Amino acid sequence: MDIKAIFPIGTALSGYTGEKLRSDLFAGLTVGVMLIPQGMAYAMLAGLPPIYGLYAALLPIFVYALFGSSRQLAVGPVAMDSLLTAASVGVFAQAGTESYIALALLLAFMAGAVQFGFGMFKLGFIVNFLSHPVISGFTSAAALIIAFSQFKHLFGIPLKSSPYIHKIAIQLFDQVSSMNLFALGIGLGAMLIIYSLKKWHRMIPAQLVAVIIGILAVWLFDLHEFGIAIVGEVPSGLPHFSWHNFDMTAMQNLLPAALTIALISFMESYAISKSVQARHKDYDIDANRELRALGLANMTGSLFQAFPISGGFSRTAVNDQAGAKTQLASLISAALIALTLLFLTSLFYFLPNAILASVIILAVMGLVDIKEAKYLWKSDRTDFWMMSVSFGATLAFGIVQGIGIGIVLSLLVMIYKSSKPHFAELAEIPGTGIYRNIERFSELKPSDGIVVMRFDAPLYFANADYFKTKVQELVDAKQTKAKRLVLNFDAVNDIDSTALHMLEELWKDLKSQGIEIRFSGIIGPVRDAMQSSGLTERIGVANFFIRVDEAVKNNTKETGGADGFEKYTMQSNGYISMKNKN
Repeated sequence: MDIKAIFPIGTALSGYTGEKLRSDLFAGLTVGVMLIPQGMAYAMLAGLPPIYGLYAALLPIFVYALFGSSRQLAVGPVAMDSLLTAASVGVFAQAGTESYIALALLLAFMAGAVQFGFGMFKLGFIVNFLSHPVISGFTSAAALIIAFSQFKHLFGIPLKSSPYIHKIAIQLFDQVSSMNLFALGIGLGAMLIIYSLKKWHRMIPAQLVAVIIGILAVWLFDLHEFGIAIVGEVPSGLPHFSWHNFDMTAMQNLLPAALTIALISFMESYAISKSVQARHKDYDIDANRELRALGLANMTGSLFQAFPISGGFSRTAVNDQAGAKTQLASLISAALIALTLLFLTSLFYFLPNAILASVIILAVMGLVDIKEAKYLWKSDRTDFWMMSVSFGATLAFGIVQGIGIGIVLSLLVMIYKSSKPHFAELAEIPGTGIYRNIERFSELKPSDGIVVMRFDAPLYFANADYFKTKVQELVDAKQTKAKRLVLNFDAVNDIDSTALHMLEELWKDLKSQGIEIRFSGIIGPVRDAMQSSGLTERIGVANFFIRVDEAVKNNTKETGGADGFEKYTMQSNGYISMKNKN
């Protein structure tokens, strides 16, 4: 058994040097320092006590470092997973209660099980069904919902939790006169500190600086006596093992959220991993391995009181910029979290909730992708409207429903585009034998009585009727009666039985109209299918060519291929077998 195949960290540590250790140590400590305030903030966003953010930043990091293929990805609590947790679990239990905590941990286990199962069955490709515009719209809307959800802490107003911005805004407007100016001042001050320090130098742990300043301000000036909400008692010690109560009703209720979190967290983590790996050519990212690693991290972490986790963009960027060379940097971050849990939790007693709210708000506002909307408006209006629908659906119907609508929308657009793909009528560039789209090159003129069509997609049941309709339209549009149809299949990489039946019907229809049908550029898999079905033999080998110009101009062809090139024109598994029998 190859241990390195199971634990990629073994490969990463081969030839490990003191210089790499120094880089990993600095990066691990830097990210660990970031994780402390972020983890506590995201736990609060998820509706859990802040300590659960540190739990989620401990064992999952360790597990991913052992099994994950990315050497720089920094996993742990993130804003999106936290909000999805709050939005889904909050429907069934009151935030902060024991039942709520139990459901949140069960949700992490279920999301991890989905990810691990997808990885075992090599289903990493499934994320391709979520288009970037849909995800961008969903993420932008979710970021606004996250930010609005923190206003109760920022303004010091007891607002009821809601996944709808308009409901939060109405509550805020009704209670604006009772806001706590001290809490607002601390929150805005923290935002100014974080923003300024990040502008000055990205490597400064700005959130931790804001946390320390906030704690000192409350402690020195007794600001908690002015109604400022603080974290209070934070239990010390490492998280304990706790098996889940796998209640079937609860699992059925949480299944949609588990699927959503599994897909979103994997997609986010995988995209971040690929972007970072592009700068490090000494290893590769495997989608299915990443699924398994994230799944194990979520499942194992949930047994030690961790809510759903995934890769974090900001922490990964800092990890990379700080010089992380291997997964050892993540293990060092986890070690720092363990030390904090064992010895430093008492220091967070006076931490204002407004500080954690400011950390969350600044973190998520960068997810509102206005640049992408402007880009899509200029480059692709269809994608722009997909992004807009996803954005509006998430705001109107909530987080889980929004991503569900986005997935359905992605699939519908994909189906629509595949059912009506691009096609072109071709004409020759004079004297070259090269054919191009007459709509793009208006100076090109089709040959009299000959229609040349190129179809740029697999030919299958969803677009077979569309193909036949377009062929008939091109034939009927000829000013002089069409005598020959040439189908360029260079771009047709697959064909199914429905399309084969359609081609036979088309051939018979055109033949009855006195129109000859010819094919050019058919690639191997399509040739195999046509040969196996007997369609090649019925249409006649003489009607198959390598190049378009041969099919257009050759009037005396009696055997497949031109000038003795029959082997290269028609070679397929079925054709070879037929030849061998002869």
